[in-house]
Amino acid sequence: MASMLEFRTPGYNPYAVKYSPYYDSRIAVAASANYGIVGNGRVFCLGMTPSGIQAEKTFDTNDALYDLSWSEINENQLVVACGDGSLKLFDLGANDFPVMNFHEHKRETFCVAWNPVSKDTFLSSSWDGTVKLWSPTRTASLKTLPVGSCTYSAAFNPSSPAIISTASSDSTIRVYDLRTPVSAKYHLTTTIPAHAPPATGAFLPDGRTFPSFPPAEILTHDWNKYNHALVACAGVDRVIRTFDVRNPTGGPVGLLRGHEYAVRRLAWSPHAADVMVSASYDMTVRVWTDGSTMAAPQTGGPPVREGVQLGLMNRHTEFVTGVDWCLFGSGGWVASCGWDERVLLWDAHSLLRG
Repeated sequence: MASMLEFRTPGYNPYAVKYSPYYDSRIAVAASANYGIVGNGRVFCLGMTPSGIQAEKTFDTNDALYDLSWSEINENQLVVACGDGSLKLFDLGANDFPVMNFHEHKRETFCVAWNPVSKDTFLSSSWDGTVKLWSPTRTASLKTLPVGSCTYSAAFNPSSPAIISTASSDSTIRVYDLRTPVSAKYHLTTTIPAHAPPATGAFLPDGRTFPSFPPAEILTHDWNKYNHALVACAGVDRVIRTFDVRNPTGGPVGLLRGHEYAVRRLAWSPHAADVMVSASYDMTVRVWTDGSTMAAPQTGGPPVREGVQLGLMNRHTEFVTGVDWCLFGSGGWVASCGWDERVLLWDAHSLLRG
């Protein structure tokens, strides 16, 4: 593959990589010593230069780092999720210490996501079974949503600042609407059992009946950037599923199969409605179409689309833990990172089989 840039993080194993929403030449990496089991963490803020990827700034933390998110209101700030349950807001123009510290979670904070619509809040999810909503200007959380089981992933809907989703170890996607009364369910509006069979008999495109899947932990999920009712999730059972949140018991609308070990991270493309990228413990990053642009065959029930793998990137030599799309440019640049202490930037178009 011709167009691939590499940056090494010696002594630190990356867990997450994110492109800046402001600059196509800036990315950040959250990494941990000793695979995040024991030891400190480091944030790498990287810039693309004519001579390759350079570290513009690093920040060290006392505990492992598992995720990060760029601020949507300040181009020089990012927030990281720490193994001690805290979140820390760093500023590239400030000294080596966080400008804000948020610490309410009782266990590891595993995910952090900035609100892309209203831009004034961010989310965190934790192994303590809660999701918290924060303002970057207040140390106390604005709201706590009890999920009840280890919550690996939380996200904002790309069109509504009040709609939040979570993916957790009980194999369930939950959708919350902060505009609803708190009532007994803490804004919970939709529950999708990701591994349950469809309530109405569904068929695969070739007419086979829908396979049964035992429940498994969901490690990652993401909203489609063009269809804001469509969410994708994946995890321990290796299968990527897409769901329409308007039909939570209808089963998946798509299945994408091919990874050989757990899927650690996935991201819908910001450039094409049917394309996503996934990173896995099988050491690969894969680019997919969810099949929505293909003609649906006529079967005896509502067909479940089988996604198609468009390409495979296998340059990592350890678990691949993070992947993200660049928002700018021709629409193909992807950053990936893994436990091999490497960050790779590459053009997904170079993988596509046409």
